[in-house]
Amino acid sequence: MRRTLALASAAFFCAGAACAADVTLKLGHVANEDNSWHKAALKFAQEVKTLTRGQVEVKVFANEALGKEMDLINGMQLGSADMTLTGESLQNWAPKAALLAIPYAFKSLAEVDKAVTGPLGQEIKQEVIERAKVIPLAYFARGPRNLTSRTPIRSVDDVKGLKMRVPNVPVFMQFWRSVGAQPTPMAFGDVFTALQTGVVEAQENPLALVKSARFFEVQKYVNRTEHVRSWIYLAMGEKSFNQLTADQKTAVQEAAQRAQAYERSLMLADEQKLEAELKAKGMIFVETDPSGFAKKAREAVLAAAKAELKPVIAKLYAN
Repeated sequence: MRRTLALASAAFFCAGAACAADVTLKLGHVANEDNSWHKAALKFAQEVKTLTRGQVEVKVFANEALGKEMDLINGMQLGSADMTLTGESLQNWAPKAALLAIPYAFKSLAEVDKAVTGPLGQEIKQEVIERAKVIPLAYFARGPRNLTSRTPIRSVDDVKGLKMRVPNVPVFMQFWRSVGAQPTPMAFGDVFTALQTGVVEAQENPLALVKSARFFEVQKYVNRTEHVRSWIYLAMGEKSFNQLTADQKTAVQEAAQRAQAYERSLMLADEQKLEAELKAKGMIFVETDPSGFAKKAREAVLAAAKAELKPVIAKLYAN
């Protein structure tokens, strides 16, 4: 029997074999084709096709071609979308997802790996499944988030009154308000134009997205705040996942793990060259004193955290 998932079903056959593509999954994300996330998504699609012998096809759409991140998550819950790459935005449904991106909670990639693969990561994953109806299949670690701007930011005092874009993530809003900035939630696809027209003066993201989104054309400075180290999930809607056969589910999960390993190799290679590439594009890197930012972060995040999360966040800050 041919199966139809959220957005489409495929209709091709392997020559001489009973391996019709029963299912087509559509995977949409915010990054462009040069980003390691997109390359890893293509690797995932390739591995799914191989492991299912053509029974499942994954089509990958970059640059929000299938919709903005929040729209895709909503669609995955309803069964009208299949897959995306997402992280802290999931806290809008699963509060523990806020722990993916607590400012100044993780100081290194090793600490991120320990968190996501340990008990904390399992708790977050389980709550995402239960409350957001989204299944994390793999995770991609991210480079640290830095603040880009039109003027240099050397201390926490320099961000007072700064009009800046943040993703629609409550903990980010709390943090930037606490240091005196004026954060505005905005979909990633709208950021370049907003910076270009002066609607906002600054934004914050890992260097990989600064490069792939070409923010160097509308921003002069990269301020080394390194305020968040986090990860994102390669995630699939529960409705779409549950329509797969047992063998197909196993294959999709294995493909996700292979994509995870592939993305890590790309990310590490990128991190070594991104700064030089952005400098070559004219960006200036500013050594920013993180102490004032970190102090405000602890105060703001703990003050605004839900009661059940405060002990966990306090422990993260104590490490």
